[in-house]
Amino acid sequence: MTGTGAKKMALETEMETYAKKLPELKESEGKFVLIHGTEFVDVYTSYEDAVKEGYGKFGLEPFLVKQIRTVEQAQFISRFVDPLSRTRAYH
Repeated sequence: MTGTGAKKMALETEMETYAKKLPELKESEGKFVLIHGTEFVDVYTSYEDAVKEGYGKFGLEPFLVKQIRTVEQAQFISRFVDPLSRTRAYH
């Protein structure tokens, strides 16, 4: 969350809206949701359909298309990995 007067990151409002709406979206797991600001637009069977609808409704304004998942897949990035170690092995 951001403090009073702090600027929100891109799509932060949409992610907050998604989190609030998630309990209602569980039955649509695996489908894609379209959110613009605090507005929940709809659920779509494909990513492409949701994106097309987003551009049709909102043009170049930011909007979120996210696959509905009750359990998010963890993304692991380690700052301890040496990015050059892979290239050194080939030299």
